[in-house]
Amino acid sequence: MDSITHEILIWKHIQTERLDDYKYLLVELLALGYTILSITIDGKRGVNSVFKDYPVQMCHFHQKRIIQRYITLHPKLEASQEFKRIMTRLKYSDETRFTKALDIWYIKYKSFLDEVTFHSDSGEYSFTHKKLIAAYRSIRNNLPYLFTYKNHKKLNLSNTTNLIEGGVFSPLKILIKIHRGLSKNLKLKIVDDYLVSYKKRE
Repeated sequence: MDSITHEILIWKHIQTERLDDYKYLLVELLALGYTILSITIDGKRGVNSVFKDYPVQMCHFHQKRIIQRYITLHPKLEASQEFKRIMTRLKYSDETRFTKALDIWYIKYKSFLDEVTFHSDSGEYSFTHKKLIAAYRSIRNNLPYLFTYKNHKKLNLSNTTNLIEGGVFSPLKILIKIHRGLSKNLKLKIVDDYLVSYKKRE
């Protein structure tokens, strides 16, 4: 979807989401003569590499959901609570300040994160706070893509995928649910008709 015109430019029917699908659609868009200024992604692993030649913005909503999945909405551990507080400042911070806060947090809790648990049944060790570690690694790996919208202000980038998630997919899911008794081919036709006429209905 074009975030400026709100036009759905291209789509493809797929069974499961794969990187090859993104590569195919990128090639198709370029072949159609479109100029790509930037991309906002939802965090699927590897998608950023497909668009490595363009400014990429990671959706803040999806990033927060990923963190919430690891440390829960109401974390009990002090380290997790502080990590959550850092995440609440994501929208209001810039890359330098956010990175500094993250670095300070990591230094403070490094020994805590390094704690391991021995499993007597298997005779193996594992990190005691592996979910918190996963949360930290997620934000650290996505850090280069969290502030693209501020680092490239002239592009007028959105920091979420809400335009397509809520504006396009949510009504489409309801439409499909209403017609759930139809055959697969008819459902696909409904999807195509909906996407073709989406811009006209705005």
